Amino acid sequence: MDLSFVVPGPLDVAGTLSRFRLWGEDPVNRLSDGAFRRAVKWGGRWRGYELRWRGGPDSPRLTVSVPGARRAALVEAAADEVRHLCGLDLDLPSFYAMAAGDPVLGVLARQLYGLRPTLSPGPFEMLVSAVCAQQVNLRFAFTVRARLVRRFGEALLVGGEAVHAFPEPAVLAGAGVDELRRMQFTVRKAEYVVGLARQVAAGELDLAGLASRSNDEVIERLTAVRGFGRWSAEWFLARCLGRGEVCPAGDLGVRRAFEHFYTRGRSTTERAIRRRAARWGPHQNLAVHYLLAGRRLAARAAAGGGA
Repeated sequence: MDLSFVVPGPLDVAGTLSRFRLWGEDPVNRLSDGAFRRAVKWGGRWRGYELRWRGGPDSPRLTVSVPGARRAALVEAAADEVRHLCGLDLDLPSFYAMAAGDPVLGVLARQLYGLRPTLSPGPFEMLVSAVCAQQVNLRFAFTVRARLVRRFGEALLVGGEAVHAFPEPAVLAGAGVDELRRMQFTVRKAEYVVGLARQVAAGELDLAGLASRSNDEVIERLTAVRGFGRWSAEWFLARCLGRGEVCPAGDLGVRRAFEHFYTRGRSTTERAIRRRAARWGPHQNLAVHYLLAGRRLAARAAAGGGA
């Protein structure tokens, strides 16, 4: 069963989803042959779905297909996940209006027109992924995350391609630290993942309830969990809840992007980054996304790979 709908853009679908291939293979989010494939939990079961698109960024038509679906509610659930994943609730036109007054963001907005950050549909998935990315490069983070997913996530076949559901808390709660160590998790990271899973599975940590909390309340709750600091909490706000007024200023990649675009390569501080980002108000999340994407464009151009 399919569901098609036109998005009142701008949305560059291919550009937005391309992040799932930037740092290696992602068994949860499969992007290939002009299609995106993933699994959604519905009715207590994982069901695979496929997203295809056509048209330009101003009014793309998205088509979500769930093989074997007999109920429209299942397809709508998959479409709702696609809407969240593609960041469709983020106010891109207002961001562009603000960016027009910034000499850096104004240029990036034109270069990357329609680009949106992908948002994690699952809070547990986002937090475990954050642990994988702590203090390592993103390529290695993707590698260890993929090992975890293949070992503990349910596999489905969607459009002839294997897709893994992200492992559920109850499953990872029973994982052994030694087994995660063999996947190249450090001892502490393995303990963080298993400890988080056990708290969520036991009902001690209500991740779904965080969506109704303020930014400060979310940060306070998450930083009370072993292994999660402000860095993880701010990326959770930005890339899971889609909050606009958040800037993960302690992130090394964010700092490098600010230094590249605003300080001519000179070192800057977290405090200075937050001070500049505060000028962007509810558009900080989008501004950071465009700065990071723009930095990758510049790096490829400097390496001779073009834009």
